[in-house]
Amino acid sequence: MPVQTEKGFLSKLSSKISRYNSESIKTPNEEEKAGFLKAQRLAYQCVTETEKEMREGWTELQTAKRMEEFLRDHGVKAFLHRPFAWFGEHARFDGYKRFTQFHPGKKRLTSHESFILDVSPVVNGYIGDIGYSSSLVPNQELDLGMEYLLKLRKEIPEYFSSSMSASEIWWKIDRDAKENGFDNVHSLYPFAVLGHRVYKVHLPNFSFPLLPVSFASWFSLQGSYEFLTHKVLPELLTPDHEGDKIGLWAIEPHLGRGKTGFKFEEILVVEKDRAYWLDEEVPHVKRERKLQNSI
Repeated sequence: MPVQTEKGFLSKLSSKISRYNSESIKTPNEEEKAGFLKAQRLAYQCVTETEKEMREGWTELQTAKRMEEFLRDHGVKAFLHRPFAWFGEHARFDGYKRFTQFHPGKKRLTSHESFILDVSPVVNGYIGDIGYSSSLVPNQELDLGMEYLLKLRKEIPEYFSSSMSASEIWWKIDRDAKENGFDNVHSLYPFAVLGHRVYKVHLPNFSFPLLPVSFASWFSLQGSYEFLTHKVLPELLTPDHEGDKIGLWAIEPHLGRGKTGFKFEEILVVEKDRAYWLDEEVPHVKRERKLQNSI
């Protein structure tokens, strides 16, 4: 089924099903937050260590394989999805007709291109789904994009702690990004998700084989099982989401400008009266802090 047709069908279901209750709609306790923090930090360690090894000419598949090797070497046996690597214009998803086009491929990295790395290890049952944007050499388009995303990062907790619905948050981010000259790339994701809930999963601690090549093939059997049994749509922050905001969300605004795509993804904690990022020591924040201190 073409992407646009499938997206239209899914969007008709989304607003109703998003209101279903979910066991993920709860305030996390300190033990849970510590578990997610450990998983998220390992995920960021994976992408930053892989970045140090990357060289011009590496392929997306080679990079994705290296990230998976790193995580398995650090004891990870389960993933929500296999590692993604998108280089240059591939990180914009322009004109895609099939979900398999989102998968990492044989595209080779050039020195002037930026890239996105995205991994989601499960550590002791906790999902650490992150996205990271960088480049081998300074990239002006990427710098402009990340400057805007870091500004958005400061605003997102305010949106979630306000009376705005999840749908209203999605559309505000979409509108503001376009008014500032950026393209909304996450609108091209399956379900047009801006993010999704994360929660502790209860799965056997061993690796499963991957599914056949399809939309779902980059998701492990664990990930596919979780999405199918955990009521998918209440867990996804879509343009039509009308459900409760309380819980833990992996928020992933993905924007584009020119020939460049960029994103971050990290966990947002949403409680009844406040919202805040799980960690203020993520690489994109530390990079911004370092730049400010050098001025």
